Amino acid sequence: MAQEAAELAAGTLDPDCACMVDLFPDELLSATDAVLDTFEAELPTLAEGDDERVFAVAQRVVLALNAVNEAHDGCAFETDEREQLCTYIDQALTEQGVDVAALTARRGLGRHELTDQWRDW
Repeated sequence: MAQEAAELAAGTLDPDCACMVDLFPDELLSATDAVLDTFEAELPTLAEGDDERVFAVAQRVVLALNAVNEAHDGCAFETDEREQLCTYIDQALTEQGVDVAALTARRGLGRHELTDQWRDW
């Protein structure tokens, strides 16, 4: 999205994509990137596979994304973006060696319910 903003500023953005600049302002993109960068930095600490630690990291990223959403009047993330963020969190944990399905099952949750207890977006 930042690329689209730069293209619009340079006058080279496809007019059909111009609405993206309003939907995804630079401050939203920067704040979301910062949250995800922090999340990614925490992933290597999950090597031990401790459920409590994994849930704590998931909770922190979700709560931080809640703050980004709230800072943008509760409408920072549309349905597609919400789904992408949840998928990203799941995939990042999986790539770190976390069995997300087993992790959530141990808490009586379905795999796709990992973020639900904290998520406002």
